Amino acid sequence: MTDASSPRTSRRARVRAPQLTGKGGWLNTGDKQYTLADLRGRIVILDFWTFCCINCLHVLDELRELEEKHRDTVVIIGVHSPKFVHEAEHQAVVDAVERYGVEHPVLDDPELATWKQYAVRAWPTLVVIDPEGYVVAQHAGEGHAHAIERLVTELETEHTAKGTLRRGDGPYVAPEPEPTVLRFPGKVIALPSGNFLVSDTTRHQLVELAADGETVVRRIGSGARGLHDGPGDSATFNEPQGLALLDDGSVVVADTVNHALRRLDLATGAVTTLAGTGRQWMQGEPTSGPAREVSLSSPWDVAWWHGKVWIAMAGVHQLWAYDPAADPTAADPTEATVAVTAGTTNEGLVDGPGAEAWFAQPSGLAATADRLWVADSETSALRWVDLDGAVHTAVGTGLFDFGHRDGAAEQALLQHPLGATALPDGSVAISDTYNHALRRYDPATGQVTTLATDLREPSDAVLVGDDILVVESARHRLTRLRLPEEAVRVESVAHRTQRAATEVAPGELKLDVVFQAPAGQKLDTLPHARTDSRGGTPIGPSTRLLVSATPPELLLAGEGAGTDLNRTLTLDPAVTEGVLHVSAMAASCDDAPSNEYPACHVHQQDWGVPVRLTEGGADRLPLVLAGMDDQDA
Repeated sequence: MTDASSPRTSRRARVRAPQLTGKGGWLNTGDKQYTLADLRGRIVILDFWTFCCINCLHVLDELRELEEKHRDTVVIIGVHSPKFVHEAEHQAVVDAVERYGVEHPVLDDPELATWKQYAVRAWPTLVVIDPEGYVVAQHAGEGHAHAIERLVTELETEHTAKGTLRRGDGPYVAPEPEPTVLRFPGKVIALPSGNFLVSDTTRHQLVELAADGETVVRRIGSGARGLHDGPGDSATFNEPQGLALLDDGSVVVADTVNHALRRLDLATGAVTTLAGTGRQWMQGEPTSGPAREVSLSSPWDVAWWHGKVWIAMAGVHQLWAYDPAADPTAADPTEATVAVTAGTTNEGLVDGPGAEAWFAQPSGLAATADRLWVADSETSALRWVDLDGAVHTAVGTGLFDFGHRDGAAEQALLQHPLGATALPDGSVAISDTYNHALRRYDPATGQVTTLATDLREPSDAVLVGDDILVVESARHRLTRLRLPEEAVRVESVAHRTQRAATEVAPGELKLDVVFQAPAGQKLDTLPHARTDSRGGTPIGPSTRLLVSATPPELLLAGEGAGTDLNRTLTLDPAVTEGVLHVSAMAASCDDAPSNEYPACHVHQQDWGVPVRLTEGGADRLPLVLAGMDDQDA
């Protein structure tokens, strides 16, 4: 760990920035190709992201205000660095850039060339390059926008004085909008009328379609990003996803980027907010309480199950539940509550009691009488929750293995599924998004089969008689299929995440999480006096570090939780390769002596670092949370 409380040197550490290369070329530039030399004189922020990653999507939203405020001095460049095989397809990147409203240039780097040049280890990672072409800061994970804003202001002042800052329009060129009825729809439900309600995610609306699945009956939402309740034509959403029909005939909406649950009155079209504050939940904040007073984090899907709305809380790798009447005798809707039901916020695949289970971006839910099915996207898994709240895995092995393989569930493979649909015979249809397929898991036989292929990024489906209506998100439509009696034969493929393994020495390995507090802030040593930047909630210890490994036998010593950001691990020489899972959090707080209750900003990131044990390998593993690794500068 870098000592964040020590005085800063007068000269900022700088490293010459490597060139930007990517086989897929540039997007959002009007077909122009760029080099770093073309951007000399501008402050450049590289955002290493991949579109499956919820933390990357959070950072896209964190950067929007900075991007607008410093548009004449700052150029943000997204460097798309894929995890899944599908994400290396150029058209998939083109789709993702539009889907998530990316309004800056993007370099498509399917072979991770620029990722390797900048020694990036995690999604997302932000790298700041000064107007003279030097790297001056690196940040992994979320919560760094305030620090980068401060650094940008310093660089503007410094390079204006030096005459090295060049102001003006940036290289972003907006693509032409496409005139489709739906645009990257997310989820669908059947309505009592026989119509369908679809979340038209990229257009920030809900759309009611007639029974044909094509004809628009009405649109709910103005189409502008926002969090505004009111009549259907003026209410606003922000990339809505999941939908659930309640017993009273209303619909609950997972308003993903607003970090909120909304309610749609189908009769009037009126929209109200049920849960969430409109701000993203961060570590240390309450995980239960009055529904409108507790923050949520990227709710992706919702399902009504045993008297509660269960929430796939993709942003924190958990399941939560909204209880519309915690007190059955209460008539006041403010009595509604939310609470965590399963998951620890650690990202991975671990079964067991809800409080001990790990998820990885749960993104699809389907309820039956005795099971809640969960499409756990980042582990490419189908999971389920039983009536006692325990979590089980039906299909999937973890964060790094994926593919398209049918057969026995214990060896079958999916690729980033986003949806699950319960079928009448007790089986489950899986929207196997990155395989462009509809799959089926049968608990009675333990077999996984393929129902349909050539579906472009299916993200949800709903049963309609003997048919199934699939949301083909990247084809911007609903597609009706007859459920086949026989499975489709598909050639089996298996993949692993293609990041190169880090060669480390067996035995002792020094793990250093590098964190340098932004100028004007420091790590606080008085946790009782600290509140978060929103004012009010104590956020506990300044730092947190959690370490585990796959396989667990890789670590002889050093696993578990602690508050130091450095730790000595002991690796078993008999285990030649594996993955180190590292989760770090640090809170930097305002450093004004006159401020009795300084506001704090939480920085957090999870790493999965593939390692290979080799004699002569590194005996130190630095992971940059914020700042620069002084030993490499």
